[in-house]
Amino acid sequence: MLFRSGLGGGSSDAATALMALNTLWKLSLSAQELADLGLELGADVPFFLHRCNAFARGVGEQLTSLDLPAAWYVVLVPPIVVPTASIFTDRDLTRDSKSVTIESFSAASGYESPAEFGRNDLEAVACRLHPAIQAHVEWLKAFNKAARMTGSGSCVFAEFVTEAQARAVIASMPAGMRGFVVRGLDKHPLQVAMQQDVLEE
Repeated sequence: MLFRSGLGGGSSDAATALMALNTLWKLSLSAQELADLGLELGADVPFFLHRCNAFARGVGEQLTSLDLPAAWYVVLVPPIVVPTASIFTDRDLTRDSKSVTIESFSAASGYESPAEFGRNDLEAVACRLHPAIQAHVEWLKAFNKAARMTGSGSCVFAEFVTEAQARAVIASMPAGMRGFVVRGLDKHPLQVAMQQDVLEE
């Protein structure tokens, strides 16, 4: 079960519902109007309403489109649920990190992958509270040093160039560890489907 796993499932579902209703009800709401509605539902919803990959600022509503290389991801699923509030209210949570800008992200082009840029300030707290997350991060870092936790946890992920590389990692998981492989998308699948429907009409 991926409930509260840090993968943005609830936000993605909300964005999909908004896009679908906008089309089915012929509301003709603009992208900005949908994003404004989405922000009332959750900070990550505008990102999932965006038509492509994006760099997010603010609480997640200020988006700059990005072209990212094709990639595959290994996602590990520790057998725990992390209450988001317990992470954000923890006394040890770093609260003074310097804000990342699109300029600093662009300047990091020397990294082998965009996934190596930055860090997740929530990870240290989650790993302290839940050693299983730490164990999963450390195991995956043996295959990719940029492996890290998703959102406020509990899933852990790492990027790979090819599907074969990602599947080789999954095939080597210890007994009892769960995970899966996914392909990165550069466009929301529902956006693509709706565009095809419009063209066919």
